[in-house]
Amino acid sequence: MKISRTVRAAITVGLIGAFAGCAPAGSGAGDASPAAQKRGDARPEARTTVTNYESAQMLPERAASDGTTIVVGNPEAGSAVHIYEDPRCPIVEEYERTGAKALQKLLLAGEIKAEYTFASFKDDRLGGDGSKRAVNALRAALKKGKFVEFHAILFKNQPAVESSGGFTTGRLLKLADKVPGLRDEAFDLDVTTMKYSSFVTASQDAYQQTGDDPIGPGTPTVVINGHHLDGVLYAALFDATWFREVVSNLHATSR
Repeated sequence: MKISRTVRAAITVGLIGAFAGCAPAGSGAGDASPAAQKRGDARPEARTTVTNYESAQMLPERAASDGTTIVVGNPEAGSAVHIYEDPRCPIVEEYERTGAKALQKLLLAGEIKAEYTFASFKDDRLGGDGSKRAVNALRAALKKGKFVEFHAILFKNQPAVESSGGFTTGRLLKLADKVPGLRDEAFDLDVTTMKYSSFVTASQDAYQQTGDDPIGPGTPTVVINGHHLDGVLYAALFDATWFREVVSNLHATSR
C-alpha cells in the first residue's frame, strides 16, 4: 500500500488496541483483515475536478451501473472510498460514529467519492430480517434522493433499534419520518413490500465475492483506491483524525 511511513508509524503509536469487525459465522474476517480487493482490480486515476458542497444534503448520490453499489459525492472525484457495511453490525455503527465523520468532510470538499455495498449476513446470526429490510429501505431512499440523510439516521439510531427488536418495517418508517421529504405513499410501499429485494440479494452476493474469504471479508471493510485498510490501518477507521490522514495520504499519492 502506497502510504507514507510517517503516517503509518504515527497511527501505530496513536492507535494501540484490537479492532475487529462483524463477520459471518465460520469466517475469519473478524479475527484478521483479509485482502478485500481482488488481484488485478484497477484503481481509479486520482484526477479531480473539485466541487465544494454546502451540506450533506447537497451531495450527489446514484446507483452505479453494477447494480449493487451506491455512489455518493463528486462524480468527477479521482479517489474512491469503498465501504462494505451491514446495517445491523455494531462495529459499523462505531465506524459511522467515529471515522466516518472525517469521510463526510472530505466528500463535502469534493475531492473523493464514497461507494457503498451493503451486506445482510447479520440476519443469519441474529435472526429476523432486519438487515435485509434496512438495505431495501436505503435503496428506496436513494430513489427519493435521500440516501445520505436516511443512512445517517439509520446508524444514529441503530443501538436503540437493535436493543428493541431490530429494523422492522414499522421502525424503518418511523426513522424515515426524521428525514424531511422522504416519506410518501410510494416510499412506504417500497419499504413494506420489499420492492428492492433483488438489490438486497445482489448486494449480499457482491459482498461475498469481495476478497479471498468465500463468505465475505467482514464489516466494516474499507478499500481506498484499490487499497484495503488492514493491520494497524484498520484501527484508523475508528478515529476521525487518523482516518482523514489515511484517506488524504492515499488520495495524494494516487495523483
